[in-house]
Amino acid sequence: MKKTAAGRYRLLVSAYACNPFKGSEEGVGWNWVKAIAAYHDLWVITAAFHREDIEKEVRKQPDEYAGIQFLYVNHKRWHYWPTRFWKFIERSWFKPLMNRVYREWQKDAFRLGAQLHKKIQFDLIHQLTYVGFRFPGHLWKLDIPFVWGPIGGLENTPIHFFSELGFNGALYYLGRNSINSLHKRFLLSPKRAMKKARAIISATTGIQKEIKKWYGVESEVICEIGPPKESAADVSIRNPEEPLQVSWSGQHLPGKALPLLLKALKHLPDFVKYNLDILGDGPCTKKWQHIADAMNIQASCRWHGQVLRPDAIRIIQRSHVFVITSLKDLTSTVLLEALSRGVPVIALDHCGFSDVVTPECGIKIPATRPRQIIRDIAESMTFLWKNEPIRRRMAKGALKRAQDFSWDKKAEKINNIYLNAIAAKST
Repeated sequence: MKKTAAGRYRLLVSAYACNPFKGSEEGVGWNWVKAIAAYHDLWVITAAFHREDIEKEVRKQPDEYAGIQFLYVNHKRWHYWPTRFWKFIERSWFKPLMNRVYREWQKDAFRLGAQLHKKIQFDLIHQLTYVGFRFPGHLWKLDIPFVWGPIGGLENTPIHFFSELGFNGALYYLGRNSINSLHKRFLLSPKRAMKKARAIISATTGIQKEIKKWYGVESEVICEIGPPKESAADVSIRNPEEPLQVSWSGQHLPGKALPLLLKALKHLPDFVKYNLDILGDGPCTKKWQHIADAMNIQASCRWHGQVLRPDAIRIIQRSHVFVITSLKDLTSTVLLEALSRGVPVIALDHCGFSDVVTPECGIKIPATRPRQIIRDIAESMTFLWKNEPIRRRMAKGALKRAQDFSWDKKAEKINNIYLNAIAAKST
């Protein structure tokens, strides 16, 4: 097995979503690539529309990226590009068209990867992003140790949440659940890739159980997101008569379920004073504002819309508690951003939130019926209002908990996975 200097292996990484200036899946791809590059030399195949941003970042710090070569699949007319047309498709009922286009891109990525392998002789392939289980690509077909993950997307949305999604949201997630169940049972590409893989990485313990159930494969859990490098030096203090500063952030889509929090605020005792900062926007914004109006809580709500990341971090950091109401997610990036700023989190006890939130840094709400969730959120906020010393201990625990998910620790874990996969090839 060939090595580069200082025992570094040659890795081919497929990271369609990979951008230094974006969040969500693009940020996941970029941060993982940077973490992996601490141990090995990388050839990263990514989407051509990221090229300008990637090259801008690399020019700023060329030494930091000396061990990474970014490769761009030639753009074709049917490939995705972040135009107004594709943004419309992404938020419409035609979104499955994007899956079809991504599969076509993966075929081109395979052809590029196969050509490169003839010249470079890679030691290992890592299928990184997108994290969805439907999209293993084709690089696993090469005769090289194959690692896939973190993987997500296998869990269905519980039917008892549908009442909070609205008609369109419920219809969308009913369709998604149906397609998910069919794909888990019948889609061949994930089964073949799982069988070929030397290692599988699950984004959450829930996904780990789904992979074991449907594919009979063991996997290691590594959360797909990590905290920002910068963290708060200290935590906020709430004076006895000061309102509880609450923050929420996310796309305004049915699955993010902000109305659970809005309705919980209506259930707070009169003595609990609060202000709610709402970040983000989307198709549900006006509907949610009408809900706040109907419950007569609009005066305590500040709708910030889409703001720059530094401004968003500043708003979150001045909060006393951050609330996550997502009914369907992996592990929201904003969760670790809140913890890294010393802000305790109230979140539902499901998805990736179950793995991250502990009693030392927040409160997990059982993912039961919506009415009970609303009551539990209200009770949790009341508890934090009454018990500032406990809230402050949670805030300090949040700073500590965020570091458990640092990119350095992820890099160490993934490197051990690589070494084991390569060693198995040699035996």
